[in-house]
Amino acid sequence: MAKENTAHIKSIERAFLLVDALAEEPREHSLTELANTLGWPKSTVHGVISTLVLYRYVEQSELTGRYRLGIRFFELGVKVGKMWDIRSIAMPYMQKLNSELGEMVQLGTEDRGEILYLEKLDSTHLIRIVSEIGGRLPIHCTGLGKAMLAYLPESKRNRLIREKKLTPYTPNTITNASVLERELETIRKQGYAIDDGEIMLGLRCVAAPIFDGKGQVKYALSISGMQGNLEGERLEKITKRVVAAAASISKTLKQTSF
Repeated sequence: MAKENTAHIKSIERAFLLVDALAEEPREHSLTELANTLGWPKSTVHGVISTLVLYRYVEQSELTGRYRLGIRFFELGVKVGKMWDIRSIAMPYMQKLNSELGEMVQLGTEDRGEILYLEKLDSTHLIRIVSEIGGRLPIHCTGLGKAMLAYLPESKRNRLIREKKLTPYTPNTITNASVLERELETIRKQGYAIDDGEIMLGLRCVAAPIFDGKGQVKYALSISGMQGNLEGERLEKITKRVVAAAASISKTLKQTSF
């Protein structure tokens, strides 16, 4: 019985690894390419992928015989998107911040020790910033990341810092755990976080935590722009606006018990 369970789990693992391989590059893949990428025999890849094709999670081109992710993932993605109601709740506030301030506005959550970007409205200043919806960035050197990291339970916070390590991305990245912990304490006291060129030189980001109905920080909201556009009185104004918007979203989440 134990062997059957182990084999069953292994087959599921292989299916997920195969899906990841197809998703890594959004194009059609041959059976040989997938076998080389995964380091599996072609017969193993064929067996797993044939099952995924049967259930529409993978499609095989009639012209080339190559494989790509199927329509079923799109259907599930739409359903999952509806479940993430935080996006529809936050969007009006994000749009207002974006139109009035002209800076990039972003919404994110912590997932597996990283910041997962859920929504993003681009700046009107035509600047290119490294984040994208569905993308991930480190938690220790981004505004959104630090705004969430500061409010995680101490045990989880320490574990993430230890496991993920404080990798430097610019000369401004905090790479000392004690220094980072002091900054996180400051963030908790003032209610917002600032990324000052820590993930990308020349970029400044102000982020505020969003609390759910149980009083836990599940999301964060940020405004990002070039450092020259976010300083002095304008930085103070932007900080107040993002903190107020995050508080309004938190209030709505509490009322809806989301």
